[in-house]
Amino acid sequence: LEYHIQPSFYKQPDHNMVGAYVEEAVYGPLYFGYGGPGQKGDRAKSVRAYEERILDKAPDTVFVLVKATPGVIRKRMENKPHVNGVVKDTDIEHVLMLFDSAYESSLLHQKITIDTSTSTIEESLAEFVDKIKPHLTEVDLQRILDHEQNNKGMQAGS
Repeated sequence: LEYHIQPSFYKQPDHNMVGAYVEEAVYGPLYFGYGGPGQKGDRAKSVRAYEERILDKAPDTVFVLVKATPGVIRKRMENKPHVNGVVKDTDIEHVLMLFDSAYESSLLHQKITIDTSTSTIEESLAEFVDKIKPHLTEVDLQRILDHEQNNKGMQAGS
């Protein structure tokens, strides 16, 4: 986790962390026996420290919470189990509540929720694209335009 919040990690214009410190705060105490309240490395305290550092390096960071209903998660776990999956069927509601709580209490100002319960992957992606637009910076928007222009030029030259 420490590696992903180093200044060198923010040299590129885009930065994407999946799970990262939030998963650590949820799964560490629940399944691995570390980082609980009062323990060394208390993850609830670490989350605040990480987010303060993220806001210092990248204040335009967007927290994206991807979720689904407990029934949908159970069905997905049954149909396509992860080889090293940690979430137990009996914990799904509790885990969802922990992620919701982390999202709600996050210091990050910009937030998006994507509920994938009834959406296809393509629909969820389209929802993300739509919801991220208000959070894009002028630099982001210009880079997108430049990219589109470059692609048009390449296609015309083919």
